[in-house]
Amino acid sequence: MSIKAMDFSLRINPSICFTLSPPKPSSKLRFLTVRCSLPLTSDDAATGLAERPWKVADARLVLEDGSIWKAKSFGASGTQVGEVVFNTSLTGYQEILTDPSYAGQFVLMTNPHIGNTGVNFDDEESRQCFLAGLVIRSLSINTSNWRCAETLGDYLAERNIMGIYDVDTRAITRRLRQDGSLIGVLSTEQSRSDEELLEMSRSWDIVGIDLISGVTCNAPYEWVDKTKSDWDFNSNGRDQETYRVVAYDFGIKHNILRRLASYGCKITVVPSTWPAAETLKVKPDGVLFSNGPGDPSAVPYAVETVKEILGKVPVFGICMGHQLLGQALGGKTFKMKFGHHGGNHPVRNLRNGRVEISAQNHNYAVDPASLPEGVEVTHVNLNDGSCAGLAYPALNVMSLQYHPEASPGPHDSDCAFREFIELMKSTKQAA
Repeated sequence: MSIKAMDFSLRINPSICFTLSPPKPSSKLRFLTVRCSLPLTSDDAATGLAERPWKVADARLVLEDGSIWKAKSFGASGTQVGEVVFNTSLTGYQEILTDPSYAGQFVLMTNPHIGNTGVNFDDEESRQCFLAGLVIRSLSINTSNWRCAETLGDYLAERNIMGIYDVDTRAITRRLRQDGSLIGVLSTEQSRSDEELLEMSRSWDIVGIDLISGVTCNAPYEWVDKTKSDWDFNSNGRDQETYRVVAYDFGIKHNILRRLASYGCKITVVPSTWPAAETLKVKPDGVLFSNGPGDPSAVPYAVETVKEILGKVPVFGICMGHQLLGQALGGKTFKMKFGHHGGNHPVRNLRNGRVEISAQNHNYAVDPASLPEGVEVTHVNLNDGSCAGLAYPALNVMSLQYHPEASPGPHDSDCAFREFIELMKSTKQAA
């Protein structure tokens, strides 16, 4: 049996060229030999042969504990510092990217495969991306969703957000669970040494920093958009009456506003520093204190605003709003070891015994032992027993530490908006 010889070579750059030597015609099959050529010359580089056909590690994540994680970059380039937290959601990375509560943080996704659905402009939760960076295991090389308008990499690059992939996210997650949230530095700049990046991570802190001022709106505006009919649910039996709500923007998500509007609320969104006196002037039926990033003890002006409104109108606090209410009522907040970030946290409603699968995103919690008499803990996180909801009937107060507008359950917590409507309704009737 003879074999017809074929001459070919394959160049792999920048410095290694493999050449397959053809066998001589023979009755026996000979093994092909592989030999390495000399390094590429400058002429080769000039003709484009120096480009590798695959991405190589060009980024580093340096954590304050001294660990250095090599990775590949996508999105924007440069150097950025932030707090590293992990999120256990299986889907919804675009909602996470545009959640203002992640300001100042690198979000590490524990689900390994990210990017396969691309991004679209209907799923954004705010006007821009506020997180410091995205850390993932595997970046999808293509998209396969009919709603996709853009790839994840292009989306981040346009918004100047850094991302890295091909990093061991499981190992980093274990480290964060053991040691707690860590400050890290993402960099694609080879001119910066590991020591320099490590010093940056150890000289920056997120505790005590007012992050709300960087995400809130600049001026009041009216919100009119409801949940689109394609996605609406629980629409039967709603009141025809309209309730006027003032929503404080501490980093509010669009879906909170959409759900309130779908329940018949006329909403005015105001900045985080909006005076309580101005809010009370418009005689709202209720006030919403929204979610937001960072340390609630770093924004005493917001706590004072909450105090001035308490008892005047019904109030509903979500996440940061819940923590601010806890402080305004006389309680204390504390920083959790690694926080709650994900779409699969079980919460028990202590009033009716129901368990809700909730979406959560917070690094701080209210200490229930510090709350005064009369304040009721209404919800408890079943993973660690932390406070997930409060009520103070004497002042028409209700709050949740998680996101009732999100749909991980898929709609377990949407009834919270109905409760807020009923609270405003009963208060209005009693006046």
